[in-house]
Amino acid sequence: MKLLNYVKEGAVRIGAQTEQGIVDLTAALPDPPSELIGLFGQGDSALAAARDAIASASHFIASDAVRILPPVLRPPKFLGVGGNFHSHIVEAAHLGAKVPRYPVWFNKQATCINGPFDPIWKPHDSEELDYEGELALVIGRRCRRVGVEEALSVVAGYAVCNDVSIRDWQMRAPTSTIGKSFDTHGPLGPWLVTPDEVGDPGKLRLRTWVNGDLRQDGTTEEMVFNCAQLVSDLSQRCTLEVGDVLSVGSPAGVGGLRKPPVWLRPGDRVRVEIERVGAIENVVIEEPEAGRA
Repeated sequence: MKLLNYVKEGAVRIGAQTEQGIVDLTAALPDPPSELIGLFGQGDSALAAARDAIASASHFIASDAVRILPPVLRPPKFLGVGGNFHSHIVEAAHLGAKVPRYPVWFNKQATCINGPFDPIWKPHDSEELDYEGELALVIGRRCRRVGVEEALSVVAGYAVCNDVSIRDWQMRAPTSTIGKSFDTHGPLGPWLVTPDEVGDPGKLRLRTWVNGDLRQDGTTEEMVFNCAQLVSDLSQRCTLEVGDVLSVGSPAGVGGLRKPPVWLRPGDRVRVEIERVGAIENVVIEEPEAGRA
């Protein structure tokens, strides 16, 4: 299933993307949650009901008739992993990058979550706005100390993410958190694809374009730590909750490591596409005055 949140007539609804269009699950389910991730909190019976509703649907909504929201509106936790693709480590070797012994986690504040087709703000206090196309996984079952062998069983599904980064702010502290957490710098979506449709998350092609120019072209086979290892590792440190988003790293080709660096500017269009998952596309705009505190 390709499950999503969307807005129709001013209200948030949950749906499923199909070849015919969007199935309105808010209307079809007997006890629909207020947003998508609540469906997983309701358990297997709710997911089975969603599958039945999709299979029997006769009415579909055109995707371009609604605004598609991120599949998780406000995750309990939003974390990324640094230096998790071999090609990215190679391109950053001159900065001292090495293959890590353990996953290097950092926080992206939940307020940076952005829609899959909504604008990315260029802040007024930095010129070093960069992109990182990534695969994200969303936790679907509360868990702690999960073994590698069972780790993928707690994954609700997968989405496309752009780990937008402000490089100078990222380098001001060893945790990277602030440079990764500016408002709008977590585009996610366009939907949550359930594991049965994705198959092996370690064998997915990932590409990023800026204004039609292919900048990143890699696969998740390059990951130092695969998805199961990442879920297991993090669950040893803290309880994972339904709706947690884990973004698993980015291949070579980021703008800040080009020679010379090429930063994103207002008007630029960034598209991130992952096979069997989908694509997101965001236009860069100047941070609006109303967005400044």
